[in-house]
Amino acid sequence: MGVVSGVVVFVIIWWLVFFTMLPHGNRPPEEVEEGMEPGAPEKPRLWKKAAITTVIALVLLGVFMFVQDQGWITFRGNPFDKPGQ
Repeated sequence: MGVVSGVVVFVIIWWLVFFTMLPHGNRPPEEVEEGMEPGAPEKPRLWKKAAITTVIALVLLGVFMFVQDQGWITFRGNPFDKPGQ
């Protein structure tokens, strides 16, 4: 996998993990003020979630690169080709 491919895969993994991390640890505010969305979290802690997401995405990228380098998964060639042709 090249550098550009690695960066693209990392960005895709990062966003997928980030969107799954967003609802974790959110609590609704105890007092809803006028003009405030009642479903908005009190303290979203986005920087903490972004840091955790980066670590998880790096680990998943490493696993993905290991599996691809071992040849267990390949994205090259036509999957419909029959062996021996």
